[in-house]
Amino acid sequence: MRCPWCGREDDRVIDSRLVERGAAVRRRRECRACHRRYTTFERVEELGLSVIKRDGSREPYDREKVMAGLRKALTNRPVGEEQVDELAVRVERRLRRKGPRVTSQDVGLEVLAELRKVDQVAYMRFASVYKDFQELTDFERELGLLLQKREGPRRPRR
Repeated sequence: MRCPWCGREDDRVIDSRLVERGAAVRRRRECRACHRRYTTFERVEELGLSVIKRDGSREPYDREKVMAGLRKALTNRPVGEEQVDELAVRVERRLRRKGPRVTSQDVGLEVLAELRKVDQVAYMRFASVYKDFQELTDFERELGLLLQKREGPRRPRR
């Protein structure tokens, strides 16, 4: 590591700590030449995630787009910005497990899955746009599915 003050590469690590929930390492270093201290961060370099859109075009995954969709669905709901950020992180983590290329449908389904766990009103808002609801019956059908998943399968009476 090159010292930001004198430019020499001879340093020693004084302290190392895990940060960002173990996703990065923070290191305090001291230059052996000028004896000044500085901090570095070490993170895994994420492989690029690309999204294949419905028309077949590709674009880089944009976490901000997911966050904007989540914010819009969660408007006036009891969910804070920190929770929105956590939801976006979980969506991205699940998408990365699927591979370097995912479809826009994969993105939408992962967002729906996370919203279903957090806020059912936000889930319905997002579903109405994502699934392009055109009629009231579309809402009724989706609500029926949501309620069925919440209650679990019903057992026949004897």
